[in-house]
Amino acid sequence: MSKPKTSRPSSDHLPLQARASKRLQTEKPIAHPSERTVRIAGLPAVTALFRRDPDRVLRFFYEERMVPFVGEFCAYMARVRRPYRMVEDEELARIAGSMLHGGIVAVAEPQPIRPFDLAEARRWARSGQTLFILDGVSNSHNLGAIARTLAFFGFRHLLISDHPAQTGLSDSAYRVAEGGLEYVQVYKATSLPDALQRLRHDYRVAGTALGRGVPLETLEQDPRPIALVLGNEEQGAPAATLAACETIVTLPGSGQIQSLNVSATAAILAYALRPKTNENRRVHFPNPLKEKPKRVVARKRTG
Repeated sequence: MSKPKTSRPSSDHLPLQARASKRLQTEKPIAHPSERTVRIAGLPAVTALFRRDPDRVLRFFYEERMVPFVGEFCAYMARVRRPYRMVEDEELARIAGSMLHGGIVAVAEPQPIRPFDLAEARRWARSGQTLFILDGVSNSHNLGAIARTLAFFGFRHLLISDHPAQTGLSDSAYRVAEGGLEYVQVYKATSLPDALQRLRHDYRVAGTALGRGVPLETLEQDPRPIALVLGNEEQGAPAATLAACETIVTLPGSGQIQSLNVSATAAILAYALRPKTNENRRVHFPNPLKEKPKRVVARKRTG
């Protein structure tokens, strides 16, 4: 028995700038994104993507209920001649790969993860910027939540290790980050213990561990900013990583619950270490969607 066809929404429901020509509104099935793309879902995450780096957006889809929010996004996609269209929930879930899409999905190039550069880290240290480091954090939801927290408090950098369990920038990380990954640059270090040893000249390297160490507020004053290492959700940071740290800090609790989720720990410590100088307070980023249209040169894509 054939499945009844679902009627397509009329273009009359769309604002003028959201009405694409047939040339732009592709009717081809959406293939599963390649490793070179991510599916960024939810209005906060998609809004941050369009306002920080809209050129990364390759395809854009939304439900009818999102029409009041997507006018400038559709106008941009029309201007650069990239496909976008309004779809129904079932199709959007297929495009997103999840029911948790929030009614809006952008298929985009991921934010590049840059290799760790000691010279760059020294510049961060000279401006007093705290550095958060993840070693073996395997849950992409935790990475996304940590990025969201760091962006909220104004931190700019996140270093991850090459630990086999360490998660990267997945669809779910972008969704949970709620746009935070557009404001926090992620870097990756090979052989994290060696990198921590090199950082110690410019940073006070502190590990976190359960049941050992001292509260953050009891640390002696040090002119160097803190580089804070958070470990795996279950086992914590590896022994070699903790050995490369100068000090170990912990969050004292009541003892009724053994530990906090790593993203909750990060949030508490991020609040304690949040930027307090005028230089590191809220940064106002330009909105590329409000800039004058530039001549767009089509980029050749493979795959």
